[in-house]
Amino acid sequence: MIPFIDLQAQRQRLGGKIEAAVQEAVVGGAWVMGPQVRQFEADLAAFGQAKHALGCGNGTDALILPLIAWGVRTGDAVFCPSFTFTATAEVVPWLGASPVFVDVDAHTYNMDPAKLEAAIEAVKAEGRLTPRVVIAVDLFGQPADYPAIRAICDRHGLKLISDSAQGFGCTLNGDHPLKWADVTTTSFFPAKPLGCYGDGGAVLTDDDDLAQEMDSLRVHGKVVAKDLEAGAAAFAHDPKYLAMRIGMNSRLDTIQAAILIEKLKVFGQEIEWRNRIAARYNERLAPHVSAVPHVIDGGVSIWAQYTIEHEDRDGLAAHLKDQGVPTAVYYPVPMHMQPAYQRFPQGAGGLPVTERLRNRVLSLPMHADLDEATQDKVVAAVASYKG
Repeated sequence: MIPFIDLQAQRQRLGGKIEAAVQEAVVGGAWVMGPQVRQFEADLAAFGQAKHALGCGNGTDALILPLIAWGVRTGDAVFCPSFTFTATAEVVPWLGASPVFVDVDAHTYNMDPAKLEAAIEAVKAEGRLTPRVVIAVDLFGQPADYPAIRAICDRHGLKLISDSAQGFGCTLNGDHPLKWADVTTTSFFPAKPLGCYGDGGAVLTDDDDLAQEMDSLRVHGKVVAKDLEAGAAAFAHDPKYLAMRIGMNSRLDTIQAAILIEKLKVFGQEIEWRNRIAARYNERLAPHVSAVPHVIDGGVSIWAQYTIEHEDRDGLAAHLKDQGVPTAVYYPVPMHMQPAYQRFPQGAGGLPVTERLRNRVLSLPMHADLDEATQDKVVAAVASYKG
């Protein structure tokens, strides 16, 4: 059976560096918020062209931290795609706010700026909710149309989150999404292109005040420098023992940070490899499927998934399984069609592109160590389907 994502190949290629980093972290004994966390945050910020990077427990916590810091609450609207994983919208009702689901572009699968603006205008016209935030998702590894989305956010006075759980490392015209977004969030779930050996996440921002606010929130609302500057009494003890705000417990594990330090060193090269693999897939698969992936002009994807379209998606998936080729369907039930989310509003005109894609998309094996011989087996299996 061909692996869908071969995590062991990367571990073996790194030649013991990860095991040595883990051992160093274990021996060091600072297993929560240790020095490796601080180093990784600095390295991650440099890679992502950000002033600040804050590690946290997972990619979902990364999304909730800025929403809490911005005071999102009951009666607020947060605009996000429906064609995404549950976590993107899940955090919004936690605060009593409402997700508003927006359709995606038929080619990139990312948020359609025109549909976003229409959704914002419709919410304003209805007057029941107050537009506050847009969460744009870098689906399957490529950047959303950030220049257009940022311009819309500016016209309507909205904050912008780049949900880069699948796309951290992607660029648009050479820039990371944070050039346009107020915050970029990411996940280090093991299957991500930059994944650890457990769970983890991070938030990146250029906003000094917001970075301190989120740093406080991730550690039980602890006192931070800006609190002292604002007149709070000097506190000579551990900062977590003086709560300035209602916080949470979401810290990146030291051992996971040690692993990620080593993985980040080779991440840029792995993005290049993924793009070479994707280009080769595109060339060989184009005659055999309805559509191969389309990347936005000027964009560089990190190819978290390689996703094709096919008229008989389920038939092809069954055929590939018989041929020993694993596949995955992202996302068979879009957010707005799931039982827990059907009560939330949709953008004007519904979500026809999302509802069409749910029956057509199929993801094929993709990882940085996918060799050409294995790739050719995948292509041959797809080409052999005559259903």
